[in-house]
Amino acid sequence: MAAARRRADRARQVADLLRRQIVHRHFARGPLPPEAALAHEFGASRNTVREALRLLREEGLVERCPGVGTTVAAEKYPHGLHRLLGLAETLHEHGEVTNQVRTMTLIEPPAAVSHRLGLAPGEPVVYLERLRRLNGLPLSLDLTYLVRDVGEPLFDADLEHNDIFVLLERIAGQPLGVAELTLEAVNADPHTAAVLDAPRAAALLMVERLAHLADGRPVDLEFIRFRGDRLTMRGHLSRIAEEDR
Repeated sequence: MAAARRRADRARQVADLLRRQIVHRHFARGPLPPEAALAHEFGASRNTVREALRLLREEGLVERCPGVGTTVAAEKYPHGLHRLLGLAETLHEHGEVTNQVRTMTLIEPPAAVSHRLGLAPGEPVVYLERLRRLNGLPLSLDLTYLVRDVGEPLFDADLEHNDIFVLLERIAGQPLGVAELTLEAVNADPHTAAVLDAPRAAALLMVERLAHLADGRPVDLEFIRFRGDRLTMRGHLSRIAEEDR
C-alpha cells in the first residue's frame, strides 16, 4: 500500500513536469520521447511514467497512438497576469480571436454589481454575454457588466472582432488603469458546458475582474469562464515590495 502511494505521488510529480513541457511547446504537436527515455530523464520507473502519462491523457493533453507512441493532443494557450490586456491582445501570436455576442441589453443590475461598479441602486448598466473563440475553437464564456456611459456606445461597435478594452478606452478618451482579479477553479454547469462544447462538469478557470479607468473609476465587471484544457495562466511575481525598490 505504501509503495503504491509512493508511486502515485511520484507519478504526479512527473506529470507536473511533463505538463509544463507540453504547455511551453517543448514537444510542439509531435510525439513525446519513449517511456524509457522519460524514465531516465525523470529518474523514475517506467510504471511511474505510464501512470503520469495516464494522468495527462485524462486531462486531454496527450493521447496514445498505435505505432507512434504518446503524442500531444491539444495546445494550452498562455494568458499573462502581469498586464491588463484583452483576450485578442493577449493571444495575438496564437491566432484569431472572434466574439459571438449572445446577449447585449440594458438591465437593472443586482445590488452586488451596483456596489462593485460604485453605482446608485437601480442605476442601469449594459449587460453583455459573449462566446469567445480562438481559431474557431470555443475558449471562454464572458459575462460583462458595463457602466452606462461607456457601455451604451458599444451597441454600435464591432464587438465580433474587437476587444472591449480597446473600445472602452476609445469611448472614455483615456486608458484603463488597474483591475482587481480573482481566479478560481469551477466545474462547468450544463448550460456553460454546452456553450463551450466541453464535457459536463469539466474543469474551468473562472476569472472575476473589475477594471478601472486611469482616473480610478470602475467601469467593467466581468465573470469569465475559460476552458481549463485550452488555457493556462502565467505571471511574474516579486517578493520585493514596490516601496523597497
